[in-house]
Amino acid sequence: MRRGKKKGKSHSTRPITSDVAAKLKVSEDEVISLIVDYAKKGYAPSMIGTLLRDQHGIALSKAIIGKKLTQVLAEKGLAPQIPEDLANLIKKATRIRRHLEEHPKDYFSLRGLQLTESKIHRLVKYYKRKGVLPQDWKYEPEKISVIA
Repeated sequence: MRRGKKKGKSHSTRPITSDVAAKLKVSEDEVISLIVDYAKKGYAPSMIGTLLRDQHGIALSKAIIGKKLTQVLAEKGLAPQIPEDLANLIKKATRIRRHLEEHPKDYFSLRGLQLTESKIHRLVKYYKRKGVLPQDWKYEPEKISVIA
């Protein structure tokens, strides 16, 4: 039995930004051009960050550029219309809906759909409050299921 209210300490640690940026021989323009190239090839922002880390040794692009990766994409007009986490949840909800069309008595999946859609609604509310999504944007599964 666990004593006290402490939770685990397992988490990923970010690299130290000042030393890493100084050691890399990569300029701002090169990093921005890599980001734009990967975005034009159709990669999502999280995948671009992974590619920069794994293939080019750039752990944090923000340390070199001074702004977030999505901000660079927005300046170049390549940012996704819907934030990536919301788009992934919408895709997950459409997959569950498709499954429920074939298996309507799968109540565990129905509960999973309810939980996923509540996450979608919470995220939409947050993004509307932050100004990322327009105030009139609405999650409509019938229309979006065709897109995703």
